Amino acid sequence: MQLEEYFNFINSNDIRLKGTRIGIETILYDFIYKAKTPEEIAQTYTLSLEQVYATILYYLHNKESVSKYIAEWLEWGQKMREEQKNNPSPIVQKLMKIKEEKKYNDLKVSHG
Repeated sequence: MQLEEYFNFINSNDIRLKGTRIGIETILYDFIYKAKTPEEIAQTYTLSLEQVYATILYYLHNKESVSKYIAEWLEWGQKMREEQKNNPSPIVQKLMKIKEEKKYNDLKVSHG
């Protein structure tokens, strides 16, 4: 089996393990940044060790392009978090209002 056969190359910024919805960035983030073992990763995402090792091997064989892929994924994630913070959805706005009201009421009670 060729290494690439473990993956679905949906587009240049979306590579997933075949038969799953899990992107290689998820596995590699846990492996590289969280220092999780392949066994922990396999258990967390209900994957085979073979799938996890194939992802790591794919990364090691294509370190430059996969590192770029992960950097772009991290950058996109940060951008999305900022966008969500600056433009919260109606439900998030409602939850923020409830939180502020609770904080105000707790303050009122404590100063009686």
